Amino acid sequence: MGLVIYDTLQRKKVPFEPAVKGHVGIYVCGPTVYADPHLGHARGPIVYDVLRRYFLHQGYKVRFVSNITDVGHLTDDADQGEDKIQRRAKLEQLEPMEVAEKYTWSYFDAMGALNVLRPSIAPRASGHIPEQLELTQRLLDLGFAYLRGGSVYFRVRAFPEYGKLSGKRLEELRAGARVEVREEKEDPLDFALWKAAEPGHLMRWKSPWGEGYPGWHIECTAMSLKYLGEGFDLHAGGIDLQFPHHECEIAQAEAAGYRFARHWMHHNHVLLEGEKMAKSTGNLVLLHDLLKAHEPMALRFYLLQTHYRSPMDFSFQGLEAAKRGYTRLLQAYREVRARKAQAPSGTTPELERALDTLEKAFMEAIEDDLSTPEALAAFFTFLPEFHRLLPEARRESLERAEGVFHTLGEGILGLFPERVLEEKVSGPLLEGLIALLLELREEARRARDFAKADLIRDRLKALGVIVEDTKEGPKWRLE
Repeated sequence: MGLVIYDTLQRKKVPFEPAVKGHVGIYVCGPTVYADPHLGHARGPIVYDVLRRYFLHQGYKVRFVSNITDVGHLTDDADQGEDKIQRRAKLEQLEPMEVAEKYTWSYFDAMGALNVLRPSIAPRASGHIPEQLELTQRLLDLGFAYLRGGSVYFRVRAFPEYGKLSGKRLEELRAGARVEVREEKEDPLDFALWKAAEPGHLMRWKSPWGEGYPGWHIECTAMSLKYLGEGFDLHAGGIDLQFPHHECEIAQAEAAGYRFARHWMHHNHVLLEGEKMAKSTGNLVLLHDLLKAHEPMALRFYLLQTHYRSPMDFSFQGLEAAKRGYTRLLQAYREVRARKAQAPSGTTPELERALDTLEKAFMEAIEDDLSTPEALAAFFTFLPEFHRLLPEARRESLERAEGVFHTLGEGILGLFPERVLEEKVSGPLLEGLIALLLELREEARRARDFAKADLIRDRLKALGVIVEDTKEGPKWRLE
């Protein structure tokens, strides 16, 4: 049927058609790198990673751009306060770029652990000052911006379509605006394209209007157009960025005469005890702490259990339940890999039909606005039939099952990197379980139930445990 997405701009589900056949251009708003990432920062990258993997699975060439905000994002998310990175630099007694570098790699390390593919391009705001200056000058020349005291502001009332993404009306916004904020503005709704650097401000660049630094919104407009071109396919980000950040991006681009993103997607918040996770409030769980204590793929699985447009309320009980569900899928995948070499040649018609049903249900779910909960449900619907048929399954059907687990479970959902497939259970638990099985095997041999004894040995071998009978008794080793 092809992919259908909920387009925030159109406020409905629409078929996704790329502007250029066989190519997809995606821009995702990335992190502001002034602290270690928390769990909320993982949801968007995982959601859009699945989207990217789907396109790759379908044979598209994908350019995936996700920025690094390392300048210009102020503490009140508007035009007031201190630059978040400069503030952190003072606290840690570091250079601002040291802060940005430190937390950029902290973010990428966490994303790597979660099996998120690296962006095709990860442009930094501080590395694209010329593009932002050029766009600002263009808006000045066209009358959509004005200069005040070395700062440049976008004239919101000159762009009547402002609010079309968020659904907010200019009259309502003006009625609720704080008039006292930035008296130098013509209108309290106007936003900064370029900010004059005050004395002592560490992050500053030369501009035609004096030394300063870019506003928060201008970076994404400039960099998305630079790397994806006009009318690129998809812009995505968190629902909290819909207004004002994404609204301002559209206004800047279209006022300057450029066609901007054709489609928009927004993912919802991760909640902790019913409240949005945020660095500013301290209501958060640090991602690195979770990744040290829990299998990263179980955490990825947990986040995919809720549809991206719905809020997700995190709990450790929910994570433990997700671990159990993920382990069921992982063990099924491992068992297919372990059994296929010893299985007799041929196909198993019932298993083939079950795999057909799984593939169809999975793809229908993914193509219906990236419904990962339904895609996972398709796997769990498949498992009972799979386990029933597994003991007698033939090699070619097991090879196909392995391919389905790999293509859908890893290729699209990103849940089964080779690392987790190769891991062996170890320690006292493994030793105790195998010792118990060997005791049961010895009891069967003493009772001359050699068929049962051989079955235990063969099942252990299929799981990668080799049993050798010696004068001192049975010994085992991992294959």
